[in-house]
Formats: sequence, C-alpha cells, structure tokens
Amino acid sequence: MRDRFLRACRRQPVDRTPIWLMRQAGRYMPEYRAVRERYGFLQMVKTPEVAAEVTLQPIQAFGVDAAIIFADILPPLEGLGFQLTYEKGEGPVIHNPIRQPRDVAALHSSDPRETVAYTLTALRLVKRELNGLPLIGFSGAPFTLASYAIEGGGSKEYRLTKRFMYEQPAAWHDLMERLSQLVAEYLIAQVEAGADAVQIFDSWAGALAPADYRDFVLRHTQNVVATVRSRLGEAAPPIIYFGTDMAGLAGELRQIGADVLGVDWRIDLDVAWAQYGYEHAVQGNLDPTTLFAPRELIAARAREILQRAGGRPGHIFNLGHGILTETPVDHVRYLVEFVQSFPLPAETPALQEVMQ
Repeated sequence: MRDRFLRACRRQPVDRTPIWLMRQAGRYMPEYRAVRERYGFLQMVKTPEVAAEVTLQPIQAFGVDAAIIFADILPPLEGLGFQLTYEKGEGPVIHNPIRQPRDVAALHSSDPRETVAYTLTALRLVKRELNGLPLIGFSGAPFTLASYAIEGGGSKEYRLTKRFMYEQPAAWHDLMERLSQLVAEYLIAQVEAGADAVQIFDSWAGALAPADYRDFVLRHTQNVVATVRSRLGEAAPPIIYFGTDMAGLAGELRQIGADVLGVDWRIDLDVAWAQYGYEHAVQGNLDPTTLFAPRELIAARAREILQRAGGRPGHIFNLGHGILTETPVDHVRYLVEFVQSFPLPAETPALQEVMQ
C-alpha cells in the first residue's frame, strides 16, 4: 500500500500508520553532507538534478512513506525583487527588507513557474523515480514569508513584523495579498509538476496572539487554500498546514480549511486532535530532540503518540519540527521501523465508522 500517506491525509483506513519526517533530507545524513561539500545550499536548491538526488536519499535510506521535495521557502521571494543570500553561521539574509509602505508598492509581479522553475523541474525528476510513492511539495505561508521579508532574516520576537502589521495595516494586507497569490500559484505549479500533496509551512505564526492571527493573517491563509482548491478542482491534492507553538490557536487553525493540521510536541496529540476537530487529519508530533535519546525512550515516546492517535484514521506520524543537525542516523532508522511495525488496533469505533 504505497498510498498510505495520501489515504491518511483523507482520513481513510490504512494498514499501518504512515511516517515521513520534516527535513528528512538534511545534514544529519552522510550522503547529504557528501553532496553539500560540492555545492552551496542555494546552488543545491537551484540545480534540479542535485535537488532530486537529495530528495531521494531518505527514501533509499529509511523507506519512509512519502518524499518531500528538497527546496527552501524563501527563493520564491526573489521573483518579487528581494535579494536573498545564505550566510554561513547566519542562515538566510534578505538584503533589501521591507521598511516602509512604498517598499511593498515597489514589489514586482512574479510567476513562480519562471522564478522557481528549477524546483518544478526537480519535482518532475523525482516523480519519475518514486514508483508511486507520494511526493510532497511545499511553500512558506504568507505570514512566515512576510516576517522574513520585513525582518530581513530570522527573529525571536518579530518586533519589526508586528510593528509594521500594527502601524501600517493597509500596506500589511497589501503585502499579504501579494504573498498569498504567490504561494497559491507556487503550490498549484508544484501539483502540476507532480506533487501529490502540498504542505504550507507557517513556522513563525506561533508568535502571534489569537486576535492578531484572526485580524491580520487568517483570511490570507484561507485564500491560499481556497485558491488551490478552486483552481485545481477534482485534481486538488491534500493540503497540510504546519506551524510551531500554535496550541493556543486551535480555533483559528480549524477555520483555515486544510485537510491536515500539523501538531508540534508542546501539546498531546489527542488533545490537539479533539480541539482541531476530527474532520481534520493530524500530523505529528514527536519532539525532534527525542531522536538523541536512547532507543528505549524513542520507542516509549513514539508508542505514546501512536496510542493517543488510537487507531483513528487520519494520523500521519512525523516530528513536531524538522530533524536536527547531528541527529544519529541509526536513531532515525529505528524510529521509522518502530512506527511502521506498530500494529493498529484491530477494531476501533472510529475505524468501523469510516469503513462503513
């Protein structure tokens, strides 16, 4: 059953819980480090053959239930006119961040089919190698992209972003509308290139109060989901929405319209699922640092998550964020094997309900 992941996204019965891991292609793998020695990070992203090779590495090494294209959330911003580099020890840097409303008005129009054509080519290359295993495309969410565009890089407090949001609401919504259009077009283009599901990464939205998410973000995220669905119709894929530290935003998240909601490790899976509503599938939610622990503890934590899911259709096992650098490869392999060998309950009321 190579479609376990997609069936779980749709809350359909599966023979076992599917598993894939955010940032499953990365520096913890010796195969990745060998490629990284020959290429800079952006060069890897922008060279389709290299991006495809790296995407396939965890499939070959661990046999996870889905591949996610090797890319980054920020390169689509280059099409709007942002100057992006990745600095050693600093991460991504935007050299012309937004500071005034006129900076928003000066942004270019952009077609991601041209500006990030390399990722679309990589998707096509990977799709040919997967033999039916699902392929996930992704994009940053409008808020997270806006925060990078305003801060000029990562942040802990998002002071510049929030001040712009509060002090320049018209320019803020103009920026968010531009970004929501960009994200929707990018996701649609990835589906057209072969993606079977798409994930929207809202990595920084947990920094917002619920009222601010409702007033300044929610409708733009909803617009991304609605645009993808309306444009693709019956070909629309499962849509996953993921953010960290969002346990206090359950009421807002269930309004987004995503098929699957990501859960981080700061809330128990069953509690989150009840709050999000069982009309959603859920994805998560092992703390990535657990993979540094002894195998006995990895098994105990994974078992607890699986038991909290209770066999209810619609659980995709994942981490609560991306795999950390220096994570032991053998521990990743152990987790995947443990989850894939964990038996689902023979009969549960939820499973019987879906199968009828």
